[in-house]
Amino acid sequence: MRDSGTTEVRRERARAERLTEGLTVALASVLSFGLLAGPAAVFGATAWHMVTDTGTTAFSRLSVPVIFLALVALPPVLARVVFRSGRRKGRERLTAAVPAVLTLLGSSVVPFAALCLIVVYAD
Repeated sequence: MRDSGTTEVRRERARAERLTEGLTVALASVLSFGLLAGPAAVFGATAWHMVTDTGTTAFSRLSVPVIFLALVALPPVLARVVFRSGRRKGRERLTAAVPAVLTLLGSSVVPFAALCLIVVYAD
């Protein structure tokens, strides 16, 4: 029995969709982790300075690093929740990864914007 032409078209379309989704995931992941690298470095250095500084209180020694860590760790945690939700709905890995990566990208903007505001308004 011969394959019909529609089967070949569906196969090509599925391949093109997977390629597009894969490129979307790769590009958004690189961009989001690039956005997170700056705040992670600055917040890490600030936290280290706060912890090792002799003139700070015990509260600021604990609270500042925890807040900065939460700002940087929140985007990957949110992306994981969205990815697992997509997998529970029965989607393929790549189809579930696209909303997760876009969530990662969108939530990476928040720490980056916070860093920009700190830099702009710092004395």
